[in-house]
Amino acid sequence: MNIQWDAKGYTDNFSFVHKYGESVLELIDAKAGSLAVDLGCGNGALTEKLAERNYRVLGVDASADMIGTAKSLHPELDFKVADALEFELSDKADVIFSNAVFHWIDSDKQEQMIEHISGQLKPGGQLVCEFGGKGCAEAIHSTLEKNFAKRGLIYPRTFYFPSIGEYSPILEKFGLRVEYAVLFDRPTEQQTENGLEDWICMFVKKPFENMDTETQDAIIHETVDMLRPVLYHNGKWFVDYVRIRIKARRV
Repeated sequence: MNIQWDAKGYTDNFSFVHKYGESVLELIDAKAGSLAVDLGCGNGALTEKLAERNYRVLGVDASADMIGTAKSLHPELDFKVADALEFELSDKADVIFSNAVFHWIDSDKQEQMIEHISGQLKPGGQLVCEFGGKGCAEAIHSTLEKNFAKRGLIYPRTFYFPSIGEYSPILEKFGLRVEYAVLFDRPTEQQTENGLEDWICMFVKKPFENMDTETQDAIIHETVDMLRPVLYHNGKWFVDYVRIRIKARRV
């Protein structure tokens, strides 16, 4: 995963991530008592929702800080630190669920991840996921890219935002039959007063690595000013999310 998480800031100011993820749970049709893995569980909010549906649950995340937060908030549930490409289950899963995670995995590792996920599912087991789709937050990324270029800098596109047509063949290649897939716009209201600036500081970390603070602040503030007419409405900031939502079953 190509980001280092601020677990407290994420929990305090970006709860919309797991709140939107609750609707993705509706795609799961496994029986009560089934083993459901929350892959990239973050602070465990959706792991708890899975448990409330009477599944046996395990929350997995590559961030030790996130797992620490999850354990403190949900001490009755099982969590472990593990990578999406390498996590191992003692029992194969009936469901692997993942919300807002796959776009953080580098594009050249997507096939490795899906092959591994398929191998951790029982025959007939379900992968249910949602993540950033083609065009996600493009207004922000393209504006940042312009403001980097003005300074002779390259803005690395480190996020993986595929279309349905790009992603379905990867799933099928590793024995997952796509039963449902949709790509949709979801403008998302931010919770903080400085919503866009806070969003950039939370989620766009890698492009600013090794940059001096003065240049970073200038780029962010310029981007916010440029996008105010586009993404600021009725006193609230919105991010132009596009999501891809998929249900696939291991054959």
